[in-house]
Amino acid sequence: MSNEQQSGKMWSGRFREPLDAEFEQWQRSIVFDWRLLAQEIAGSKAHASALCAAGVLSEPETVELRTALDSIASEFGTVKGAERVRNHPVAEDIHHFVELSLVERIGDLGRKLHTGRSRNEQIATDLRLYVRGQIELVIEALAKWAGALLEKAHMAHDAVMPSYTHLQRAEPVLVAHWMLAYVEMILRDAGRLKDCSARLNYCPLGSGAVAGATLKLDRKIAARELGFTAPTNNSIDATSDRDFILDYLQALTFVGLHLSRFAEEITLFATAEFGLVQLPEAFSTGSSAMPQKKNPDLTELIRAKFGRIHGAAEAVTLQLKGLPLAYNKDMQETQEPAFQVEFVAPMLALVARFTAALGFNFKRMREAAQTGYLNAMAGATYLVHKGVPFRTAHEKIGNAVRFALEKGVELGELSMDELRQFGSEFGEDFYAAVTLQATLDCHDVAGGTATDRVKAALCEAAQRVAFLKKADAPEVIHAGA
Repeated sequence: MSNEQQSGKMWSGRFREPLDAEFEQWQRSIVFDWRLLAQEIAGSKAHASALCAAGVLSEPETVELRTALDSIASEFGTVKGAERVRNHPVAEDIHHFVELSLVERIGDLGRKLHTGRSRNEQIATDLRLYVRGQIELVIEALAKWAGALLEKAHMAHDAVMPSYTHLQRAEPVLVAHWMLAYVEMILRDAGRLKDCSARLNYCPLGSGAVAGATLKLDRKIAARELGFTAPTNNSIDATSDRDFILDYLQALTFVGLHLSRFAEEITLFATAEFGLVQLPEAFSTGSSAMPQKKNPDLTELIRAKFGRIHGAAEAVTLQLKGLPLAYNKDMQETQEPAFQVEFVAPMLALVARFTAALGFNFKRMREAAQTGYLNAMAGATYLVHKGVPFRTAHEKIGNAVRFALEKGVELGELSMDELRQFGSEFGEDFYAAVTLQATLDCHDVAGGTATDRVKAALCEAAQRVAFLKKADAPEVIHAGA
């Protein structure tokens, strides 16, 4: 019996001594790359097709191999099956597991499948397929969150809220305009993920260990079967490239960043001090000590989850730094960070349902938008229309605001005599220019919060969100308001 048959290893022929038992367990990747079973099966079936076209496998052998691979996927593609894969006593990795399973089913024909390929190209292919699939899930979840925001924006209709700079009230905006800000972030996130998917969508199969396959394979066969754009261009790069994992994790970092900003605003707005939103009870918890509490657990956890996403991207960056070409075992460590962010798509699904259930205190919002001199910019604009230079107008309105503060009234409550002490340009039409509606509508530019502009932006955003799943419309995703 050969050394390979004794040990079950794929590489043991050159070795005399067995592996150190602890090292053998420590270096195995089956404990996490079991997740790649479906991708490994798909890649193996595609390779069988290429071997058949090259005359290495007969058509009956190819059918038998593909059928056996399908049976492995069926048997081990369940939760219980995955547990058996993860705890396999011999398999080093998912590639080894599939080969052992094939040999159990169809004997030596199972060993024939590895002709003309290397695990280096297998894992590069599996990971591309995995990341591509995860991107699809995340984009689908982003579309649901964007849809929930758009629905809420339509329901808000002409509701008004204060906007903030430096966490200080700045100017009134439509609630829909505020929600559309997050839709823009989502569309950018989806665009980055689609860009990542397009860049990774090239097939490494046929690259061999480093120099290319030793058989004259038609690499387009496997690429086409697996839905790749084309084969990769360089065998060295194909087997050593993990840019796509980092690209994916960095794109997810933006998703997490935007989720965290949304979570922070909702957490703030739900406090008694702001009182602008009402947390849905289905996504909140209480206090074990204080009976009155309703805590924003979902938004707080979302803020925290960002650290895990960013940490995964940083880990892969450091793992890849300084690696010589081509494949190095270090690259095994890039897998777990990619697997550890599988929670992003389910988290987005929760956020979509949370958003749909979120309550708004429109009365409180409107009151907040009408107090604190949020119409001061509109007042300065009024003077600009009277021919006053903006810097001078800014100073005149600033003086009027200070006077109103001392008097304890709003800008529009000052009498005409009081206003004219700051400039003769003030007329009775000033009061109409600083109403809430006029303050909104003076921002009548593309991307502004004027009522008609927001209505148009809602329609455009709905069209852009509808295109999220269409790979042929990146220009729609990136379109400006």
